[in-house]
Amino acid sequence: MKTIATLLFVGLFMVSCNTSKPSTTMASRVNNKEQDTVRIANDSLEYEILIIEPGFNFWLASTAKPEGFYSQEYMEARNRQYVTEWNQRVLQPMRYDSNLYELQIDYQPYIDYGYEVNYKLYNYFIYFQLTYKQRLGTFAPRI
Repeated sequence: MKTIATLLFVGLFMVSCNTSKPSTTMASRVNNKEQDTVRIANDSLEYEILIIEPGFNFWLASTAKPEGFYSQEYMEARNRQYVTEWNQRVLQPMRYDSNLYELQIDYQPYIDYGYEVNYKLYNYFIYFQLTYKQRLGTFAPRI
């Protein structure tokens, strides 16, 4: 299965030697990772998007505009622009933080990925820009 995007951003965690803190169990770590992972897949089109980003699921449910607010055409146009800029930044690790821009996104403009894929990808780009104070195009990210 082709991977359109695998976006992995690990939040920074402060480690302390203080033994009075309760230890985190493996089950809770796995549960948190599962809660922070958005997976979109369609076997017939052979695509998959994995977004592993702490806080994105919560932001998508609580802050993003609801599904249906933007048209698919609107989001496709923005996604093309965002993907182009994203991929250019991936190829310039000396100029842009390689911890933010790790992998290229294979988003083909002639493929109809459907509303759900475009909705989640568009909202991830908005979340990313607001969270990391980045600008992936001429449009200011807005909610």
